[in-house]
Amino acid sequence: MSFTTLITAAELKQHINNPVFVVLDCRSELTDPHAGAIAFASGHIPGAQHADSDRDLSDKSAGPHGEFRGRHPLPSPANFIETLRGWGVYPNSQVIAYDAHGGMFAARVWWMLRWVGHKAVAVLDGGLPAWQAAGGELTQEVINRPHGSITLQPSLVGTVSADDVLANLSARARVVLDARAADRFRGENETIDPVAGRIPGAKNRWFKDNLQPDGKFKSADTLRADYTALIKSPEHTIMQCGSGISACHNLLAMEIAGLPGALLYPGSWSEWSSDPSRPVAVGN
Repeated sequence: MSFTTLITAAELKQHINNPVFVVLDCRSELTDPHAGAIAFASGHIPGAQHADSDRDLSDKSAGPHGEFRGRHPLPSPANFIETLRGWGVYPNSQVIAYDAHGGMFAARVWWMLRWVGHKAVAVLDGGLPAWQAAGGELTQEVINRPHGSITLQPSLVGTVSADDVLANLSARARVVLDARAADRFRGENETIDPVAGRIPGAKNRWFKDNLQPDGKFKSADTLRADYTALIKSPEHTIMQCGSGISACHNLLAMEIAGLPGALLYPGSWSEWSSDPSRPVAVGN
């Protein structure tokens, strides 16, 4: 049995000493690049390794023509495979990702593993709070796993570029769902976004709307009803956010709902808004 969307804290406790399981602590803060490492050092799930959103899950180098690719552009698949090998990931590994932010950063890891063709990856439902509520221990011990041998496989997910999104403004073949909070979507909060606004025609689906009050994901039936009210079909949907992180939470929610196939715009708003020639919408 493999876990491909979510795993409960009770299920993870049953497998915590299973060498096939690779646990990744994905805690991070968008406004503080050091917060995740500090949190990991203070205490983490036994056997976990830290997956840093800036260092391990992004490649902030410019594009081939010097263009800005967003705050968290994807690394090359080959480089990410090397990162996974360094964490001890093998072709048969069951990867578990968790954070303390409702799964926002963990979902990015979930999507990236699928991006390089690895299906056995799941997010800890409820994250670190659920683990502790279930009686799970924390440790400060850092382990070094044997180097893994995972290889690049055909991708299980799809992406679009800024040019694709621009062309879609005229074609209107796909719906763009923006995972940012409503004030950022309306262009009323510039704390994180250097340019206020959104992609014209986009709809808002804040990633936290996927969660119950206890921080765990809503049921598959509830999520399916939520998303089918917003989109025509997964294949005609583009997911974006501020920098390609929280959009993965919506992609995970759709997978849980039995609605796979939506595309990620990895550069998202941070890339889109960096070019003043691209149109911007604000307000309601």
